[in-house]
Amino acid sequence: MSVILAEPKSVVQTRVLQSDESIAEQFGLDTNRPRVAVLIPCRNEEAAIGKVVSDFQHALPEAVVYVYDNNSTDHTILEARAAGAVVRQERLQGKGHVVRRMFADIDADVYVLVDGDDTYDATAAPGMLAMLVEQQLDMVCAARHGAVRDAYRLGHRLGNVLLTAIVAWAFGGGITDMLSGYRVFSRRFVKSFPALSSGFETETEFTVHALALHMPVREVRAQYRSRAAGSRSKLNTFVDGMRILRAILTLIQHERPLQVFSLLAMVHLTLGIALGIPVVLDFVHTGLVPRLPTAVLATGLVLLSSLSVSCGLILDAVSRGRKESKRLAYLTIPPLDTPP
Repeated sequence: MSVILAEPKSVVQTRVLQSDESIAEQFGLDTNRPRVAVLIPCRNEEAAIGKVVSDFQHALPEAVVYVYDNNSTDHTILEARAAGAVVRQERLQGKGHVVRRMFADIDADVYVLVDGDDTYDATAAPGMLAMLVEQQLDMVCAARHGAVRDAYRLGHRLGNVLLTAIVAWAFGGGITDMLSGYRVFSRRFVKSFPALSSGFETETEFTVHALALHMPVREVRAQYRSRAAGSRSKLNTFVDGMRILRAILTLIQHERPLQVFSLLAMVHLTLGIALGIPVVLDFVHTGLVPRLPTAVLATGLVLLSSLSVSCGLILDAVSRGRKESKRLAYLTIPPLDTPP
């Protein structure tokens, strides 16, 4: 019987680093400069992916362009390889799954994440990258502007404004286009990002992760244009909008439990008092409790209010511990050296 010994984690990590470095050397890149990776998640984008890869190769000649295909049924993989990208595949369906795989697999100092539909301007990438490096930021988000109606539909625009406003109210401002698919990240951000979502909610997770940990972030305006002919949006305005809203509410509950449960406590207490006052007045005047079910309900609501506050305090302590753990994980990753 043969025994297979697992390699130590450090050995595996070293091999991954060597693999990425060999790719950089293959493309003729200077390994002493910050390593830049362009990450392009896509599905059925044969009409656009070749141009996207080519544009980013010209805009960021020092970068390695990775295309992660998500079960395409057309010639996306062939077009991406023909354009010179490093092509990999993710079988689990959904953008969140692809982002999780990319962030886990690829080792770099700076990451440029962009959709593969050719709606974002590659010429904005050098400025975004320079801003991130020079100002020691963790995320630079491209806020879309100049979009024509068919590229950025009214439903998507209104939904983005509403969802962004909810996140700003809960976690603070600084980002006006929360659902933008064009961002530049530091290594610190990428390697400390939990990546729990499976679909388009991943953009919401990016923003909340940065704002909840008070990371240095900036936003710039970038041109947004129509899709290439033959390319079709994978975003469903209503279905994906509801999923993103649910993700926001879940994140608020996880990151701000005391505020959430305090709000519930106020609602329960208000209802309890409103139902209980007439019962108390009847008892004062007559010495009787003619509406016993109402009295029991009012008492239960007041007790539920107290319980909500207690749950909020306990979960707030848990949330603080989770935030401290995430912050410590973030700090274990060294910052990118500022160029002289």
